[in-house]
Amino acid sequence: MNAAMVAAIIVLEAIESTVESIKKFVRRWRIAIVTASITTTVWLSVSNYTAFNEVGLARDRVTGALWIQAPGVHFTWPWVAVSAIDTRPIRVCVTSAGKGFSCKLVRFVPSAYREFVATEGHYYYWFANRLSFNFGYHEEYRGMKDLMRGYAYGSKVYTFIAIDSEAM
Repeated sequence: MNAAMVAAIIVLEAIESTVESIKKFVRRWRIAIVTASITTTVWLSVSNYTAFNEVGLARDRVTGALWIQAPGVHFTWPWVAVSAIDTRPIRVCVTSAGKGFSCKLVRFVPSAYREFVATEGHYYYWFANRLSFNFGYHEEYRGMKDLMRGYAYGSKVYTFIAIDSEAM
């Protein structure tokens, strides 16, 4: 064997060693990524967070049970749907050129959640009316604000909505 062949064999062995170490590195990262993905998926499917100014309206899709969650982090089964409802007062107005309508300051009453679900049903209220486009209006009504506006100006009085004040 001449020196060139020995050098080629050494270079080939070094390349094989580098390729093997790269394969081990990729295998380890692949395992780490799969583990992180599974952990994240499980975490997102069994946990939810309710802010201090919200209540979580939880419904078990299997048993039909309905309950209110206090603020904080909660762990539930994946088949439990939780909708966060803001309990702060919301200003709702009727968009009109007339002077006869006013704005109202309304808020959701958490203790009457059963009447709310009996009237409205249970779904993700944030998503309501997200795909509509209300061009021409100063304000677009969407989600829980739109629901509250409808009940605040309705002819029937509901216990799940409190009208704090009316302003012109």
